[in-house]
Amino acid sequence: MSVVIITNIKLLVNTRKENRLLRGKELAELPCIENAYLIIEDGTIAEYGSMGMLGQQDSENTIDASGQMILPAWCDSHTHLVFAASREEEFADKIKGLSYAEIAAKGGGILNSARKLNETSESELLRMAMTRLNEVMQSGTGAIEIKSGYGLSVEGELKMLRVIKKLKEISPIPVKATFLGAHTYPLEYKENHQSYIDLIIREMLPVIEKEKLADYIDVFCETGFFSAEETETICKAGIGYGLKPKIHANQLNLSGGVETGVKLGALSVDHLETMDEKTIAALANSGTIGTLLPTAAFFLRMPFQPARQLIDAGCAIALASDFNPGSSPSGNMNLVVAMSCIQMKMLPEEAINAATINGAYAMELEKELGSITVGKKANLIFTRPIPSLAYLPYAFGSNLIHKVMIEGEFIFS
Repeated sequence: MSVVIITNIKLLVNTRKENRLLRGKELAELPCIENAYLIIEDGTIAEYGSMGMLGQQDSENTIDASGQMILPAWCDSHTHLVFAASREEEFADKIKGLSYAEIAAKGGGILNSARKLNETSESELLRMAMTRLNEVMQSGTGAIEIKSGYGLSVEGELKMLRVIKKLKEISPIPVKATFLGAHTYPLEYKENHQSYIDLIIREMLPVIEKEKLADYIDVFCETGFFSAEETETICKAGIGYGLKPKIHANQLNLSGGVETGVKLGALSVDHLETMDEKTIAALANSGTIGTLLPTAAFFLRMPFQPARQLIDAGCAIALASDFNPGSSPSGNMNLVVAMSCIQMKMLPEEAINAATINGAYAMELEKELGSITVGKKANLIFTRPIPSLAYLPYAFGSNLIHKVMIEGEFIFS
């Protein structure tokens, strides 16, 4: 048996004896232990407590964490990490004042990513995706969800999902796969929505089930994309093939995506930049998680999600990066946490809970990750010496991660 003993931890963060999806005032409750120890056996958390409780231990592998804090690794429940090329030329166009429609007319946007993806081999996509995955792991991500949606054809979507399946097999961290064939309408189906929906349901979903390529199904429910009715049709078809819904909802308009997600028992509804009291109440009275993506709002210069109203209404909130080439070209969850505090007025404790235990719930990984709990994987962040927990989001421009541990072993050390 491999045993690692970590001693003199300045602050052991998010210590929980049992799992619970946090909502409302609970989100601000972040249990911590000062001057703590942590014992890991075969990559799993075996014991923890205050240093005064630590008896005599015989282990050659003891780590002195004096001055450091240890947190559970970030659980990033919404990304588009598999893509063929960046889109910085559109970034410059946006600065010049071009609208989304004008950029799309020039061949930009999601269709630009789809064209490049369909031209790129599966092996090259895998290589690029693994590079990005290693990058986000270095910044503290210990579990991740990855969506398709840049194929927009039977071959392209299946290619993406096969890449994600390979990432699952070789990644040291848990990876969840989401089928997002309903990301936008390909040009040839722009005036024939039903034919593309039929393609998703009749040609993509049967292969996805046969090859076990996805855990979830997602739809971009938005004005000009997929209506609430179309979203419901596609999600119900996915449910029939064993996929739980996760919906892109209310990013640009009151699209009906939240209500549709709640009606279908979706695991999460994601984005939520545009909300009203009725929509917030619907989410608060459901078991569906509201996943907020502040770096997307930041990058697109949109109003940030109304986190305070959502939390105060009793909604269950998670935070994720939305890592993608068009609207959030960063998978750094430390920035997500900082931005949630700075721009959405979340308390540091709320943001950390939303990015760990609630993020784990948004991927159905709460039994494995998201807190310092006996029996969970030792996927951990070791900070540099910092004066307080609030310093993490406060000093948003500094790299405050000293090392990252995955299943009891340091990576990239």
